[in-house]
Amino acid sequence: MPLHVIRADITTLECDAIVNAANTTLLGGGGVDGAIHKAAGPKLLDECRTLHGCKTGEAKITGGYNLPAKYVIHTAGPVWNGGNDGEEHLLRSCYRNSLNLAVENGCESVAFPLISSGVYGYPKADALDVAVSEISGFLFTHDDLTVYIVVFDKLGFEISQTLYKEVQAYIDQNYVEASEIRFSRGYERELQAKYALEKICCEPEPLQKELCSLDDVPYFVLDEGFSDMLLRKIDEKGMTDPECYKKANVDRKLFSKIKSNKNYKPSKNTVLAFAIALELSIEETDEMLMKAGFALSNSSLFDVIVGYFIENKKYNIFEINEALFKYDQCTL
Repeated sequence: MPLHVIRADITTLECDAIVNAANTTLLGGGGVDGAIHKAAGPKLLDECRTLHGCKTGEAKITGGYNLPAKYVIHTAGPVWNGGNDGEEHLLRSCYRNSLNLAVENGCESVAFPLISSGVYGYPKADALDVAVSEISGFLFTHDDLTVYIVVFDKLGFEISQTLYKEVQAYIDQNYVEASEIRFSRGYERELQAKYALEKICCEPEPLQKELCSLDDVPYFVLDEGFSDMLLRKIDEKGMTDPECYKKANVDRKLFSKIKSNKNYKPSKNTVLAFAIALELSIEETDEMLMKAGFALSNSSLFDVIVGYFIENKKYNIFEINEALFKYDQCTL
């Protein structure tokens, strides 16, 4: 998927470029800046000296030296002064200029820390919103770039308190432990379909002959597959293929596989990503999952969190991923 939120040490990532949340001197500092300089070795500082600093919001690129990454993109984030000194504009510029530098230098993957969210004091939830907004917007016009937002530990990551409270309340109401497993809506529908089909097959010959038109045949007998349903829903929503897979945060190559192979078996996460991109109802989501052999379950914390967003018609996949990451769940 083009945008990932991961928990890792950014200095260990094997990608084309990592972004350094630097100060304006570019001569090293604390936090992620100090960690990157330490891991890269003294030659990084030598090259930084030739750059003559970096204005807030701008970005400059150097080699990666002893890092697994080929490049380091240095950007100077704003210091938080209450939000009235243009901090958001400057922070957005950090991401935008860094992404442009990555593309100009042929990078296919780039990893960011949450810029300015440490000692510079930018509120972490707001810093995350800016990062996701700028990166996801950029990726809509850059299919071949993969971007990581890297969080070192749980203390460095926050979502909005309003969203957190709403999701937690929904979890408290709907999540059940594995020992209390209930059938999900999707599984119940599957059982009902199988039961109805068995009943028809066991009916005497006259009833079977009465099912003489396609309108008479139940949907589960002539059911479309996942790929067929996906393409049909894209058409029904008036979307283009790129609009759908980009909104789903799904790689273009993966979408091509699904489109060209009607028997392709996607992962559950991929199905849910497309259901969210298409803004399907919970019933339609259950149907799409069932076509791929899956179902939502109240015994899965991941399923309950995703269910909250779908039932409340909140279809921003990046916001959903933020909540999933907050609860240590795999993201879409």
